[in-house]
Amino acid sequence: MIPQERRDDVRLITLDNPPVNALSFAYSRELLATLEVVERDGAVEAVVISGANGLFSAGADVNDFQNELPPGAVTIRDVIHAIETSGKLYIAAIDGSCLGGGLELSLACDYRIATTRSKLGLPEIRLGLLPGAGGTQRLPRLIGARAGLEFMLKGSSASAERAMELGILDEVVEDNVVEHAVAKARSHPPKRRVSAMQTSIAPGVPEQAGPYVVAQAHKMVPPEDRGGLAAHKLIDAVQAAVELPLAYGLAREARLFDQLVRSEPSLALRHLFFAERELPKVDGVDMLRAAHEDVKSAGVVGAGTMGSGIAIAFAQSGIPVVVVDNDDAAVDRARQTVMGMFMYQVQKGRLTQEEAWKRAQSITFTDDWSLLSGADVVVEAVFEDLEVKRDVFRRLDEIAKPGALLATNTSTLDVDKIADVTKRPDRVLGLHFFVPANIMPLLEIVRGRATSEESLATAFRLGKTLRKKAVLSGNAFGFIGNRMIFDYLGEATALAEEGVPPARIDAVIRDFGFPMGPFAMSDLSGLDVGAAIARAHGGSVARTDVLERLVAMGRLGQKTMAGYFKYDKAVGKGREPIADPEVEALFAEAAQRAGIARRDVSDAEIRERLLDALVNRGTHLLEEGVALRPGDIDIVYVYGYGFPPHHGGPMWYAAQMQRDESKREGVLAHA
Repeated sequence: MIPQERRDDVRLITLDNPPVNALSFAYSRELLATLEVVERDGAVEAVVISGANGLFSAGADVNDFQNELPPGAVTIRDVIHAIETSGKLYIAAIDGSCLGGGLELSLACDYRIATTRSKLGLPEIRLGLLPGAGGTQRLPRLIGARAGLEFMLKGSSASAERAMELGILDEVVEDNVVEHAVAKARSHPPKRRVSAMQTSIAPGVPEQAGPYVVAQAHKMVPPEDRGGLAAHKLIDAVQAAVELPLAYGLAREARLFDQLVRSEPSLALRHLFFAERELPKVDGVDMLRAAHEDVKSAGVVGAGTMGSGIAIAFAQSGIPVVVVDNDDAAVDRARQTVMGMFMYQVQKGRLTQEEAWKRAQSITFTDDWSLLSGADVVVEAVFEDLEVKRDVFRRLDEIAKPGALLATNTSTLDVDKIADVTKRPDRVLGLHFFVPANIMPLLEIVRGRATSEESLATAFRLGKTLRKKAVLSGNAFGFIGNRMIFDYLGEATALAEEGVPPARIDAVIRDFGFPMGPFAMSDLSGLDVGAAIARAHGGSVARTDVLERLVAMGRLGQKTMAGYFKYDKAVGKGREPIADPEVEALFAEAAQRAGIARRDVSDAEIRERLLDALVNRGTHLLEEGVALRPGDIDIVYVYGYGFPPHHGGPMWYAAQMQRDESKREGVLAHA
């Protein structure tokens, strides 16, 4: 039963479907039945809709999208239609999250009142969808087509203050939003359905400019085959809001939504959505629900690029952090990095001056290791050398309090060999952040041989606090991401040895959707770093010595303005790779000495070989238990290595290709 309360001529209806008040098909049926009863009650003149569980509603249940709509199913569209056609006044009393179908439900109401802590958004674009319960038609009528389209294309949540500025909300209150809404209802304001409003493009923009504005909008989003399918369909839906009556616009929205919900990009993005939900489930235990210790203070050893980024990540999450480094120059650079980052956020309007100062002050730089003694977690972020790291952990074992979590940020080294030098191997694990650590959303949690379940639970909880996608990895060379990238880079090198220019290899994989190709990525990481890792783990898999020769020539990548590519500060601020015939000649000469024949290679073969390298290694990691699930690997590659989300990650993509091939074979067999 839907919770209800009678307040004289006002009926209060509370959305209560834990944990997020999802507007599933089943819950929508209950809600519709409740509204029908209220509609027949002649003593009720107004209805206030609020939410339980600390929020209004997070929207539809994504599980409902996985199957065809069952016959006779009731959806949130039916609930909204009931509100739309009602003769009673409706007010949405919003507290906490009001997202997706929840916001669409509120848009059907006459008035929307929210608390200051509320967040409003239409995030459907992030699942390769568009708002499918009237959002594309009502929001443009309420705030204008241009503003509405921008809001929906971003897919992010807006604060109550920002929503008020946009015109989505009518009032923002500190607290007691339900009482404010009831008082508003009792004042008998006029009914004001959004559907009756006229859509404008934007203030000062004539209606005749509509076709031009639509054309420009289509140009500003990625092509349909590069992850932009939902964005183009969303623009089409908003165009309908401008040009068509509501009923026709809603019909077009529904048709476009149905196209998207069956599309490959949306299936891939929803796969990632569900894969992320599975991440904390380890050996049948949900680590976020298991016993754990909250991290309230942190330490970082090393004030380099990685250490500074990790410190900023802690500070941004409200965790005070001590950074220890004996190099005064490194500490000075780190201080500048920290202040520069927070001042940048002030300039962008993301932080106030006071907030930035508070966060910066929560980071303490020192050369006094004893200040780490009170930290709940200490992350080592020093040079990637096993003996250096073992020395750090010997020292931490003596200083850190007994229950402290000791984490290494190694990207390739054996966590057990690091844990073995301590008296508490059960409290040692890997926390592999990605550069820049304060921005990149991925965190690999590496379980050592002795790492306790309690330590894992604390690490997963910390990952959530830091707003990271935390993925568990077994303790093996390179863990998940870097082990796979090792094979990927090896295949790219093999292609170059066969005569394919590095620039062409990179272009093919960028055309697939990666932000950069394998050679540009190597240049960004540093060729000396790649060569050192290869030497430490048995040498390069390449058939030639091109990498070693480039390093010997001082061509270390972007940092020396030359690596596999050339760089020029006048071109893309020194970050844009420029094809270098000298490197192509180096590959050709080395390949000839190694007896490698040059051959014609198609773009399709380049793409397939690079992706197969990832998939084949990913399959081995699953067989070896290094990765728990294919979806874990997909999360690692999408959020850590730039694999295009609309392709779902390497394992999902390979499975889709296999399914498509099976379908083709089935069709041919029946032809």
